[in-house]
Formats: sequence, C-alpha cells, structure tokens
Amino acid sequence: MTKRPARGFANVETWVFDLDNTLYPHHLNLWQQVDIRIRDYVANFLKISQDEAFRLQKDYYKRYGTTMRGLMAEHGLEPDAFLETVHEIDHSSLTPNPMLGAAIARLNGRKFILTNGTRAHADAVLQRLEIGHHFDDVFDIRAAELEPKPQPVVYERFVARHDVDPNKAAIFEDLARNLEVPHALGMTTVLVVPQGAGVVLREDWELAGRDAPHVDHVTDDLAGFLRDIAKNM
Repeated sequence: MTKRPARGFANVETWVFDLDNTLYPHHLNLWQQVDIRIRDYVANFLKISQDEAFRLQKDYYKRYGTTMRGLMAEHGLEPDAFLETVHEIDHSSLTPNPMLGAAIARLNGRKFILTNGTRAHADAVLQRLEIGHHFDDVFDIRAAELEPKPQPVVYERFVARHDVDPNKAAIFEDLARNLEVPHALGMTTVLVVPQGAGVVLREDWELAGRDAPHVDHVTDDLAGFLRDIAKNM
C-alpha cells in the first residue's frame, strides 16, 4: 500500500512542541537525570531494589505513558511530591540556542509547549535555552489533569483549552507514538530524531516509528527544519 503524501505546513497557524529531547539535543542527557530520580523514587516508595525499581519504571512508562501514571494506577501514588522530586535537576548543561529561537520566531502563528513534565521544569528549560518568550503557553502534566501523552484525552484537553484547529496545526515530538493521536486529529506531524544515536541511551521502542504512516516528516536538525518551513511560507 502506498503511503499517502505527507501533510505540509502552508495552512499551519498553531505550532506545538514537545519539550524534553525535542527542543534540546538528546546527547545532553538532561532527561537522564530525571530518569535516575524516578528510579530512586520508585525504589523508596515501593521499598524495592534499584534493579526492580528500574524494571517497573520502564514497564510503567511504556504501558501508561509515564511512570507516575503507572504508580498512581497500581499503587495509589499521590503525584505532587513525585513531580516536585523527580524534576529537581541540574539544568546547567543547557545553553542559549539563538538559532533555534530565531527559527521559531519566524513561524507565523501561535506556539505552545505540550509536555508530560511540569510547568516549572519547562520554564527552567526554556529560560536556559533563552527561547521562552517565543511561546504563548505551556500545557504541562497538571494542565492535562495528570494524564500523559499519548493518551487521546491529553490532546483533546489541549486543543479545547487553546481553541486549536488540529487541521491547521503542526506538532513536533521525539517519540513517534506521541504523534499517532495528533495525526488522527488532523495535525501535521514531525518526528525529531536524535543526533549521534550511538550515544543516546534509549530503548528500541522509543527510537522506532520513523516510517509509520502517522509520521509526516522526520528531522535530526529542528532549527534547520524550521528555517526551511519559514522560507516556504
């Protein structure tokens, strides 16, 4: 079966960006700090070994969208302390990215962050990158009422809150599975893949999906990709 032509950007008036491992390079391993803190939290919360905590962490992440959601569903976790603890990380590896900021600025329309992280974490990342002023708002895990991507209700709540027409929106993500629902809603989808994949610690399923029918475009250079879009608008 022939894959239908990829959707374009001519009619896009809303630009939606994932945060972690999308707006900054994977190889900085900023999210790895969060990953370690999640493992430690799971071990302490459930009184289990680090190895078992790591296994559960990844299992819940894959099945529920976030480890937190799995802990809530299966162990009655209260999420506030979890969210505050796991996002207490060192953001200093992030440096200003004026090229990305300039590329985002050239896009016509509104721009949003849609993340499974917290607003505070998003604000810290955007501040370090010096690109926060380009965005209209951050839709975080609390705005999604603690439901994580790729759950359909997350995208439904996002488009409702910000009055987004999915047929006039584009979304950028580093996980192909998080693009399936937006594509079904009508969005143009872009998968941002890691540079230097050999040094990026990710599971096979996280790196899969670049050829999926719900992925319209793939890039390993977000700033360059956005510049090319702006040139053709």
